[in-house]
Amino acid sequence: MLHDLTLPVTLDTRSGPVTVRDATPDDLDALVALLSDDPVSAARGDVAAPEDAPLYAAALRAIVEDPSNALLVVTDAQDVVVGTLQLTRIPGMARRGSARLLVEAVRVSSAVRSGGIGGAVMRWVVDVAARELATPLVQLTSDAERTDAHRFYERLGFTGSHVGFKYRVPDVPLH
Repeated sequence: MLHDLTLPVTLDTRSGPVTVRDATPDDLDALVALLSDDPVSAARGDVAAPEDAPLYAAALRAIVEDPSNALLVVTDAQDVVVGTLQLTRIPGMARRGSARLLVEAVRVSSAVRSGGIGGAVMRWVVDVAARELATPLVQLTSDAERTDAHRFYERLGFTGSHVGFKYRVPDVPLH
């Protein structure tokens, strides 16, 4: 499954080389900082509040322990976490039983954004990871507010082929 990915991998970017590797518990603070660095995530409550640390730690453990998931970090030459993404391999019946690779929670630090890191990572996802995981379809969703992200994904060859929906289940807390 996703533990079969060849990692770590070094990618060249305009900002210099970066490394993509599996996240570890030691990366927790950096991961939460990336979420809170994003205005859309921060508006949803990802504000790096100390009392939320156990919730994030539990989520990290759940993702890392699930063989269908991988939480990855992107580090710069000084081993500073500058990005993250989650990959999920989803088996499917449609398209003659094809599996999909779902890309979620892509974040690049605002301090290094527009340095080619996001593009290099997403090209690695479609050119390398998808092939290693035998997933002919790579899909992602992006919040409707993220118009810059939509243009970014379209430049990489993604198409807005579907309309996504979410339903907020009442009485189930968002931790």
